Amino acid sequence: MAHSPKAIVLLSGGLDSATVLAIASATFECHAISFDYHQRHVAELNAAKQLARCYQARHQVIKLDDGVMAGSALTDSRIAVPQSGLEQGIPVTYVPARNTVFLAHALAVAEVQASNDILIGVNAVDYSGYPDCRPEYINAFERMANLATKAGVEGQRLNIHAPLLHMSKADIIANGLELGVDYSLTVSCYQADLQGRACGVCDSCRLRRAGFEAAGVGDPTRYQTR
Repeated sequence: MAHSPKAIVLLSGGLDSATVLAIASATFECHAISFDYHQRHVAELNAAKQLARCYQARHQVIKLDDGVMAGSALTDSRIAVPQSGLEQGIPVTYVPARNTVFLAHALAVAEVQASNDILIGVNAVDYSGYPDCRPEYINAFERMANLATKAGVEGQRLNIHAPLLHMSKADIIANGLELGVDYSLTVSCYQADLQGRACGVCDSCRLRRAGFEAAGVGDPTRYQTR
């Protein structure tokens, strides 16, 4: 019996990455990677562990030193998370070089695991203005990966897949539901509590709620009592 090819999946524990894991699991044997980068809460990491178990994916949590990704509202409790709607320009929730650091780790794991495929849940439609979620960024990283690695130089082309890149949040949710994703397990909120309950007012919560409304399905998100 032939084995499925291996893929490295970046898994935050949120709605988008859960959908990507479901998509990848249909084709690949998945090695999921999550990061402890001293974000505001660990609820998303707990969600990632649960999602990995659901899809029988090997799960690895990589811990980064405190301060590596400082200067963001998601890593510094002294910077308030915006609650009044999406900001113009790059918001304070942008985390310095986050996707670049994550993809670089995934690239190393891919070479070690003899995998040619890395999947990431970036989205350029319903997103908060992050420069490392744009199509040109993903394309540039893929080119770099094939220039900078032994596998790439020797003809084992490395592919960076971003299957949600051009999908609306509603389309992502509809796609995930068709694949059986249990979105009640996911945590997208920038300031979730220890139980993983969402604030309901941050950018991520607003985009998530609007996505369920546009998809015409019930929102399974657990919200904090206000």
